[in-house]
Amino acid sequence: MKINTRIFGEVDIADEKIITFPQGIIGFPDLNRFTLIFDEEKGVNAGIRWLQSVEEPNFAMPVMDPLFVKADYNPQVEDAIFDTIGGIDNDEVLVLVTVTVPKDIKNMTVNLKGPIIINAVTRKAIQVIVEGDENEVKFPVYDILKARKDGE
Repeated sequence: MKINTRIFGEVDIADEKIITFPQGIIGFPDLNRFTLIFDEEKGVNAGIRWLQSVEEPNFAMPVMDPLFVKADYNPQVEDAIFDTIGGIDNDEVLVLVTVTVPKDIKNMTVNLKGPIIINAVTRKAIQVIVEGDENEVKFPVYDILKARKDGE
C-alpha cells in the first residue's frame, strides 16, 4: 500500500507492517491503523521513530523506546488491559512513548505516563495510562539524548 505523508512524502507500506489500535490512541480514537517509520540505516532501535497513521497521511507522531532514555522504566499495568491486543509476552512486546519536540529542542520530553504497548505477533497495540506518580507526563530527555550522541 502506498500512502502520501506530510513528513515523508510517498511511502510504500507492506501489509505486515501495519499496526492496529482497536481502541485508537488517546486523543485520536478514530485512527486505528499505523506503521512505524524510522531511519533504516540506524535500525529500529535508534532514537526517535514515527508512528505514522495509514488512515490520515497528515498525522505522524514521534515515538521512542523509553529504555533509551530511562533504563529502569517498568510501568505497572493490569494484564487484563492487554486482552484486546492478544495478551502480552515480554519477548513479543514493543513499548514506545510519545515524544514532544517544542520550538526550543532543549525542552524535548517523553510521556512516560501514557506508553504505547505493541504485541509484535498480532501487530495490535494499545495506549495505556500508567497509575501512580513515579512516571512523568513530561520527562525531559534532551540532555540524555545529547550525552548518548556524544558518547558519554
